[in-house]
Amino acid sequence: MSVVDGFAGSVGNTPLVRLRGVSEETGCEILGKAEFMNPGGSVKDRAALAIVLDAERRGALSAGGTVVEGTAGNTGVGLAHVCNARGYHCVIVMPDNQSAEKYQLLEALGAEVHPVPAVPYSNPNQYQKVAQRLAASLPNAIWSNQFDNTTNRDTHSRTTGPEIWAQTQGRVDAFVAATGTGGTLAGVATYLKTRRREIRCVLADPPGSSLYEYIRRGTLKATGGSSITEGIGIGRVTANLAGAPIDDAVHIEDAETVACVYRLLREEGLFLGSTSGINVAAAVHVARQLGPGHTVVTVLCDGGAKYQSRLFNHEWLQSKGLAGHTGMPRGHNPLSLARALVA
Repeated sequence: MSVVDGFAGSVGNTPLVRLRGVSEETGCEILGKAEFMNPGGSVKDRAALAIVLDAERRGALSAGGTVVEGTAGNTGVGLAHVCNARGYHCVIVMPDNQSAEKYQLLEALGAEVHPVPAVPYSNPNQYQKVAQRLAASLPNAIWSNQFDNTTNRDTHSRTTGPEIWAQTQGRVDAFVAATGTGGTLAGVATYLKTRRREIRCVLADPPGSSLYEYIRRGTLKATGGSSITEGIGIGRVTANLAGAPIDDAVHIEDAETVACVYRLLREEGLFLGSTSGINVAAAVHVARQLGPGHTVVTVLCDGGAKYQSRLFNHEWLQSKGLAGHTGMPRGHNPLSLARALVA
């Protein structure tokens, strides 16, 4: 019998999934770290748990306290689970342009949710800054500060990176991931580079983000347009991302992200969110750059259920000019395929 200790004991040690279609297409082994199999449903469970445990160890958070965070969704979900498991109140500040399912899920988990207008980071009312002020105003409260609390990066260096190295038996040639806080990419890249410096670490970036230009040219300059992706692509270098050993960046348009999400659904039976789509699309780019015979690892960040009203809604995709990229028959509701595959 193998037994783990509650929610905390269930986080991590997720499998690597071979993505057959894109692997056969490129002649490389393209592997997805199945972070959607964490107990809270996303890669952000790792950071959420680590940040709370670190606050406890430092004495910053005591019994009955409150954890406040500004998040686009998944870190909030992870924190809500951790707070329930460890007896804390959870307060989440979110930009008001996220999928409805995220707000509903957080409220179902018992979190107190504060939607605020989506504004640039320079604005004092940006959601992270609102969360910081709110935490400072509450007794026995911490601001988890996922973007600049390097406990986020460190937990991926201690857990996710070593897991990937062990699961591939050290046969990994590249690691590819999009970034919001920078924790996953920076932490995994830092660890993998200690094992073999030649492992190529690549940032996947959506439209509207400044990180592609930053990695390529050292200048924070936003690429054109905006993106349907949620929680990734930002305009600054976070403390988690600063100094990370990243070799290159790949820019992925939304059309390619959507096409990849639906390809994963049709070919692999994997019902995933948009960040998983951009990650796999970028992994394909890197695999083609490296050539056949290499192993490329990426992250399957979370499941698709939180995106049903958008990413898996034909009318919404049509309004964004993206319905033609799903590979679905004209007029077919993509959600019906998703429901059939996950039934």
